[in-house]
Amino acid sequence: MKKIYLAALTLLVAVTSCNQQKPTTPTNELFTEQALEYLETVPYDVNRTSLYSAADLYAGYDPTKPETFETCYDTKVYQHYIEKGKQAQDVEESLARTLHDHGIHVALDEFFRQHDPRLCVGIMGGHALLRTDPMYKKVVLLSKRLTEQGFIMLSGGGPGAMEATHLGAWMAGRTEEEVNDAVEMLAKAPSFKDEGWLASSFEVMKKYPLEGDYVSLGIPTYLYGHEPSAPFATHIAKFFENSIREDLILTVAFGGIIYTPGSAGTMQEIFQDAVQNHYLSFGYSSPMIFLGTDFWTKEMPVYPFLQELVEKGKYKNLQLSLTDNFDEIEGELKKFRDTKKD
Repeated sequence: MKKIYLAALTLLVAVTSCNQQKPTTPTNELFTEQALEYLETVPYDVNRTSLYSAADLYAGYDPTKPETFETCYDTKVYQHYIEKGKQAQDVEESLARTLHDHGIHVALDEFFRQHDPRLCVGIMGGHALLRTDPMYKKVVLLSKRLTEQGFIMLSGGGPGAMEATHLGAWMAGRTEEEVNDAVEMLAKAPSFKDEGWLASSFEVMKKYPLEGDYVSLGIPTYLYGHEPSAPFATHIAKFFENSIREDLILTVAFGGIIYTPGSAGTMQEIFQDAVQNHYLSFGYSSPMIFLGTDFWTKEMPVYPFLQELVEKGKYKNLQLSLTDNFDEIEGELKKFRDTKKD
């Protein structure tokens, strides 16, 4: 109880200090005995100060027993989240979620004290991308290559192109034949909606344990908790508050972002990223690389639209490139990385 109270009080002090004003709700009213007791009953740790791993999120899950997914840690938290409302309807639950997400922020700060943020590169793309789609394997191979070159791969931490990003990082240091085998193992459950999707991931991880000290960072959210988090990510920052999480994904991808074919969510990320780069919101503009020439010029002609806006001066500072070539992607990222060296 004392530990929870101190964590909550610390967060309140931090927030009110930033606002430079007194809290609208007095501390003694916010942290009632009832509220503190509630913080101890939620199925997640409000004092958490470390990132999740697949073992943490899927604690209690046995890949050989599909029914255990319904009682694993992540499912319990998501069910609680839905029961209490995607927008918490009471102050106790709101406080609990805020404390949890604050702890994840603390853990992310620690992650980037241990890993150079200049090497963090995001891959954005569709959550519905099937494991049998040629683009899935392309993302896997690209992520594997960049990981082996020292980059830290980042995604929204879900299925589709996001999972492919973390599978590639997980398979870093292995042969292309081993990658092919891993993708074939996963292909028996192409969609995250298919039975066996999660179990096949754990089968691959068991057959091909992580080699070396390669890491990748997934940042999923309980707002889309019906989509399982990709277990291949070695570090998982799972948030309740999706708006914070969405902005964070783009912000911490200091080394640049690669856009693979996607739909509405990917479109949002493109233009949100463009705003950050246009205004140099964090003191720099990082590469925006579009993978899939035909898709980004014909099926979803975002790239020529951005080019036109740059030419008209509506956007400034954007570092745009369009390619299907891995060498060009690696070259762009390394060039930007080298300009940011101390």
